[in-house]
Amino acid sequence: IVQKLSTLRGSIGYVELTIFPTVVNLNRIKLNSKQCRIYRVRVNDLEAPFLYNDPTLEVCHHESKQRNLNYFSSAYTAAVSAVDPDAGHGELVIKVPSELWKQGDDLKVLKVYIEFSLDQPKGGLHFVVPDVEGSMAERGAHVFGSCDEKMKIFSCHRFWFPCVDSYSELCTWKLEFTVDASMVAVSCGDLVETIYTHDMRKKTFHYVLPIPTAAPNISLAVGPFEILVDPYMHEVTHFCLPQLLPLLKHSMSFLHEIFEFYEEILTCRYPYSCFKTVFVDEAYVQVSSYASMSIFSTNLLHSAMIIDQTPQTRRCLAQALAQQFFGCFISRMSWADEWVLKGISGYIYGLYLKKTFGVNEYRHWIKEELDKIVEYELKMGGVLLHPTFSGGKEKDNPTPHLHFSIKHPHTLSWEYYKMFQCKAHLVMRLIENRISMEFMLQVFNKLLSLASTASSQKYQSHMWSQMLLSTHAFLKSISNVSGKDIGPLIKQWVDQSGVVKFFGSFAFNRKRNVLELEIRQDYTSSGTQKYVGPIKVTVQELDGSFNHMLQIEENSLKHDIPCHSKSRRNKKKKIPLMNGEEVDMDLSAMDADSPLLWIRIDPDMSILRKVEFEQADFMWQYQLRYERDVVAQEEAISALEKFPTPASRLALTDILEQEQCFYKVRMQACFCLAKIANAMVSTWQGPPAMKSLFTRMFCCKSCPNIVKTNNFINFQSYFLQKFSDNYYRADLIKALTNSLTPAISINNEVRTVDNLNADVRLILEEITRFLNMEKLLPSFRNTITVSCLRAIRQLQKNGHIPSDPSLFKSYAQYGHFVDVRIAALEALVDYTRVERSSGELQWLLSMVQNDPVHYVRHKILGLLCKNPPFTKTTDSALCNEALVDQLWKFMNSGASHDWRLRCDAVNLYYMLFGLTRPSCLPLPELGLVLNLKEKKAVLNPTIKPELGVGAVMDTPFNTMEDEDIDMETVHDSQAFIHHHLNLLERPSTPGKHPHTHTHTHTHTHTLHSRPENSSYSVQCSFIYMASNHNNSHLNQALGNSGKEKLPFNRKKPAKPASGRGTHLPQLVGGEGD
Repeated sequence: IVQKLSTLRGSIGYVELTIFPTVVNLNRIKLNSKQCRIYRVRVNDLEAPFLYNDPTLEVCHHESKQRNLNYFSSAYTAAVSAVDPDAGHGELVIKVPSELWKQGDDLKVLKVYIEFSLDQPKGGLHFVVPDVEGSMAERGAHVFGSCDEKMKIFSCHRFWFPCVDSYSELCTWKLEFTVDASMVAVSCGDLVETIYTHDMRKKTFHYVLPIPTAAPNISLAVGPFEILVDPYMHEVTHFCLPQLLPLLKHSMSFLHEIFEFYEEILTCRYPYSCFKTVFVDEAYVQVSSYASMSIFSTNLLHSAMIIDQTPQTRRCLAQALAQQFFGCFISRMSWADEWVLKGISGYIYGLYLKKTFGVNEYRHWIKEELDKIVEYELKMGGVLLHPTFSGGKEKDNPTPHLHFSIKHPHTLSWEYYKMFQCKAHLVMRLIENRISMEFMLQVFNKLLSLASTASSQKYQSHMWSQMLLSTHAFLKSISNVSGKDIGPLIKQWVDQSGVVKFFGSFAFNRKRNVLELEIRQDYTSSGTQKYVGPIKVTVQELDGSFNHMLQIEENSLKHDIPCHSKSRRNKKKKIPLMNGEEVDMDLSAMDADSPLLWIRIDPDMSILRKVEFEQADFMWQYQLRYERDVVAQEEAISALEKFPTPASRLALTDILEQEQCFYKVRMQACFCLAKIANAMVSTWQGPPAMKSLFTRMFCCKSCPNIVKTNNFINFQSYFLQKFSDNYYRADLIKALTNSLTPAISINNEVRTVDNLNADVRLILEEITRFLNMEKLLPSFRNTITVSCLRAIRQLQKNGHIPSDPSLFKSYAQYGHFVDVRIAALEALVDYTRVERSSGELQWLLSMVQNDPVHYVRHKILGLLCKNPPFTKTTDSALCNEALVDQLWKFMNSGASHDWRLRCDAVNLYYMLFGLTRPSCLPLPELGLVLNLKEKKAVLNPTIKPELGVGAVMDTPFNTMEDEDIDMETVHDSQAFIHHHLNLLERPSTPGKHPHTHTHTHTHTHTLHSRPENSSYSVQCSFIYMASNHNNSHLNQALGNSGKEKLPFNRKKPAKPASGRGTHLPQLVGGEGD
């Protein structure tokens, strides 16, 4: 019965694992489990003692002296290693009863049963319960697995059920979810049946997933979903929250085209028998993929009236479907092989972009991604795709330039992982350039065919390994299919970090008719590497475009390139371009003695590089006007910003008025023209640049003050003009604000409403009117409100109105649309930096700890990192001991439930204080202690040495392998639980005290002294409970007899039986125990 779900969020359940031992002497089973309270463990119907230890709950124990990030990063890496399932570790250690050792030695099947509960989980599952009137179904209450596609690298499924939380541990699954009758449970695999209880108030959904799948690729969504069977593909089903069905129908109307495209290029059927899309509110990110299902943000849904959202939604769906093939069906062998799967899924997604949106859009996207990875690597020092560690330990750290370890995904900076994915798909494109697209697709087909064959086999460890992809297997497949050696390419871009930085210049030798080209490299700066190999140079001459392959061998390269043309003095002749087109050009601007029009280095972007090339302004202008490649045009526009001349103005105007030109190039030309016009303000002649263009292109000829009726026969002109009502008005507000320059203060006068400038008053009135209208008639995604908030902050920064954070605080509160909240938080972060406001900084950090939406908490820390209130190199009153302590405690134990949030906190700590001890802290006790009795001085033992990020701690976290703990005595479950019940009331991490909800599951494993290849069957009962904790419902849901009731009524602990249940130091409790 759903009564108060907002305060009773939790679950109870059980897990059944079928384990196939592959070695003798299997006496311990290690599993991953966080937040779960383990009530009972049995192995083959025998009670089994168990031990729980999670070193990541509190990284640095009882530590008061150290506050440096080097020490924390080393400790955190050690903590994660201690529970790493790929290394055979876990938080939960189960002792196999001695009666079953003989059975294990005979390699016979073992069955493990675990009963557990979750009380108000802080991670793994996310509950959304709108605070409105009505039943849970009427309110749209729902819950879903809150691991997005990027967050899944953190293996967060241990947060909601005990499992082997590794991508390399495959198993088959049976899942059962018991929910309220008004709810629908959506999970991985095929829905076999739905069974109602006798009173028809609850129902159980039974799912079966026969394809071997890793635990991180399992998920769940429960809610009052409306259901749509895809009209084009009946095996595809869509789920959305109430009243969103019309939007769902429109948004999903083209999904079948993405299926057809991937199946065609991969020449392979979609690997699962069904596919489910679920749209939820407060999603971790926009898209996350799991085996046979994907969870999306409701914000991706849109009507046919909204044009701007359409390409974004299609991109997200294409990404999700690409990851079904590579990421869900084919999983990774180890963390070091993550780049292969992310690279392949990103590569085939790029092929979909090229087919659907065109070559121009695809090349623009590649340039955008290349620019992002280059900027990040030059700033942060390099992204390593395939890290290797000698002896399994991080003694020789491959990335000493980073403030975090890359040994585990759990310790990665979030920004680093996004760049990791970006670089992975760019490297796949480099491999395609080396072996051809045809061979590339053949390799993918071979991998999928082998995996498909393996997936249909009953458990055989050597067969299921074909469903795991490693770097070695991928490279071997490429070699077998193409016969080409790509070893040097892999060594350069996969086994090393860094990008290439080129500087180019040239001179034309008229006597020899030779282009003397010089290309230099900078490979000593952070994030760079030396490149040795071929590079393509394209030279556009009067007689055509010519490609030249040069060999880079030394740091400074001077190369003579013979020209094919002679200079033309006063001769009229059409100029042939690279695409075969011939055009007339006005050659009056060029050097009369030179046949060179423009030069491009690496035009195909076949190297991960940054190129700074020097050529005359007229050459950039020719390149913009006549080069048909969008990348060349964008490079020319960027270069022309440095040449504010009438000729540059004319070239940009010409490209703006060309309807055949790619719309994103024309948009970039608009912004460049505005910058040039501002730089030429003293010499500009004629009407304002942008106004005259707008009038000429979009207004009536007879009455220039009236805008013409929309006519988007040429669809690209829509994006240039932005005439969808809400987007257009939002851009108008932005333009109005940008038209104001900073205010000039006379005698330090204080700005008030009464003494506002007339223009500022008009703009402020317009913004206020729009904000009020939005409350009555909200626009799609509240784009106008977002624009208004940014405009108000800009007016404050420019000194036109008083700086006041109260408006932004009100819009940042939970309940507003997420885009509005982020815009308000951006303004608050900026206000905090400019005003150095301690109060606002504390308000933001409080939201990081307490906001219900995970994405918002993550975003606040990201905004503070991008726009920090102070940095490690500046002095600020905000830098104080209390702030250091607050951030340290949060990343040490407060964010243990969210790997991503903890990494965000580490990033912020680094931005503010650096790697070493913060300068604002008082000096610790004396470093030397004088021992008068022994007459010698020794180091103060309370001050620990500072370790580098790559260092290995001398005392690593105990993995419970060698603990001297008696695990021989089988405990009585009831006595044991009552004895340790006081532990359950003692969370060691910040947070509210838990309540209740329900869930379960069963699964199957094969062990090499740890679970390896397995077959899981998971049974989860989600029962929304009333506040009286009715035990009969819980025990009925779990199928317990009256003698084995779970102790949910927390009474005074009973005295345990002598010698029973007292030998284990800790029982899994609420979050933090």
